[in-house]
Amino acid sequence: MNLRAPNALLFVLGCLFGHTATANQPTTEILNFRAYSPSLASSGQIAGHHLESLQQEGFQRIIYLAYRTRGNSADQLNIDRQATDLGLSYVHIPVPWQSPSLSDYQTFAAVMNSGPSMKTLLHCQMNYRASAFSFLYRVLELGTAYEEAANDLFAIWHPDATWLEFINSVLAANNREPLLASKNQ
Repeated sequence: MNLRAPNALLFVLGCLFGHTATANQPTTEILNFRAYSPSLASSGQIAGHHLESLQQEGFQRIIYLAYRTRGNSADQLNIDRQATDLGLSYVHIPVPWQSPSLSDYQTFAAVMNSGPSMKTLLHCQMNYRASAFSFLYRVLELGTAYEEAANDLFAIWHPDATWLEFINSVLAANNREPLLASKNQ
């Protein structure tokens, strides 16, 4: 049996339809993917070929927190259409890397709170923005233990001064203790 023929066929079909991978890409192949609960995960950049797999895994909403400047431009410019064609809710909240704001977080929280039971993937380019917003949402809205949420954040990255200031400004606005820089930086 020639196993190369089916793979070649999948590759050709993928190229014709804008994909270069099989339709069932497990979430473990998505950059910096991290599941926090059965209904919330964050990751780095996704591509159109990940969407069907995400849908099959029960995701209902995709929230993108970065600007559309990376990856295959045709794929990124059409990912919202691809997601909605699959029945997924797709929300784009462009958060500036050098100046995230309290209003960015409030917009994000409003979207999350509009469908709190929807299985959601929050993503950005590297899962830095997304993990910071996930940390805040989990602590402020879901009541996740502070240390647990901080450990998950630090497993992805150690926020720089800009992002630590952002995180702490949102925490302060909600009368919460500040996040200290990780000891393991």
